[in-house]
Amino acid sequence: MEPYITNDAVVFGILIVVLALIFVSSSSKHPFFVKLYTFVPPLLLCYFIPALLQYPLGLINGEVSGLYSMASKYLLPASLILLCVGIDFKGMWNLGPKALIIFLTGTVSVIVGGPFALFFVLKFAPGILPVEPEELWRGLSTIAGSWIGGGANQAAMKEIFAVSDTLFASMVVVDVIVANIWMGILLYGASITTKIDKWLKADNSAIAELKTKMENYQSSIAKNPTTTDIFILMGVAFGCVALAHFMTDNITPWMKNHSEWLDSVRLNTLYSDFFWLIVLVTTFGLLLSITKARKLEGLGASKWGSVFIYILFSTIGMKMNLKEIFSNLSLFSVGIVWMLVHIILIMVVARIIKAPFFYVAVGSQANIGGAASAPIVASAFSPALAPVGVLLAVLGYALGTYGGIICALLMQAVI
Repeated sequence: MEPYITNDAVVFGILIVVLALIFVSSSSKHPFFVKLYTFVPPLLLCYFIPALLQYPLGLINGEVSGLYSMASKYLLPASLILLCVGIDFKGMWNLGPKALIIFLTGTVSVIVGGPFALFFVLKFAPGILPVEPEELWRGLSTIAGSWIGGGANQAAMKEIFAVSDTLFASMVVVDVIVANIWMGILLYGASITTKIDKWLKADNSAIAELKTKMENYQSSIAKNPTTTDIFILMGVAFGCVALAHFMTDNITPWMKNHSEWLDSVRLNTLYSDFFWLIVLVTTFGLLLSITKARKLEGLGASKWGSVFIYILFSTIGMKMNLKEIFSNLSLFSVGIVWMLVHIILIMVVARIIKAPFFYVAVGSQANIGGAASAPIVASAFSPALAPVGVLLAVLGYALGTYGGIICALLMQAVI
């Protein structure tokens, strides 16, 4: 059916207004909004309100609009550059080995947990999943990207593995609900951290020192950006996007000339344009982070990256078919088993190395929740520790693309 509004300039304006209203209301102290966002994450509304504008309202239609194509080709790659450029490897090292071990355990647990959960559910509850096997592992790859990195990596997996919009919507529901249940448990754990540390046999005296380090780091790079600064930021981001597109245009044809061999070893993903685009921009972001360009974070690089991602999310939302989303609720079985693998592995390792629960909570949430929620969990221990969540979550953005691809290929092997 033809949508009421077909002018993309109007559609884009509507989406930006919707996003603005979501963020304004989510920061409101009004009791209604406080209660609403206790149960409904803002991210979920960024998908579902645009979806409602398509069906049942019929105002817009993502299949008719060209906004999603623009956002996925330009804004998503730029966001990955901006989210990765601020990685402070020295700051990561200063967190101490326990923090990094726990964080990386969280990453590995997601990579191996996906294939295990898929195998477990297919083995003990065959026929419960309503999705074709070939589509299933592709759809689950988006959860892997989200739980290792964040929204940018999730969207990247959608494009790399050609996940349908309807299946992607179902995966978003599984991702958000399961992840937020775990986040609630972590926030409760912050209130009894002394008891948990005692069980873990952990010494948390280093947390105070870490707090001071993080305060110093944030103050050292903070700056009120000028117009020139913003153009430098955009120049770096979109210049790298342009270079990645140029290189992709040359790499993909070469790969396609070897498609017969790639198909024989089931690596046909390697001649996907989007695969190379995402891998290249992630790599560029990592390389920039070891140069002076890392100071771009002080100009708000990650904030701009987040803005681009939320615009992308809204364009994905207006392509969703809400009628079919809830027909795939059995996918929660995979999500729950997957999360249990993550929890068990990260707690076992924490007990072995005697890591404080603070590292467990923030390291886990930096993977599962990303930069949006890791600082919230860190702040539950102390507001000054919020930057620790940011640091680890940004590292997750760097690993999300690579880890998501590895996890997806392992799930494909299970299928």
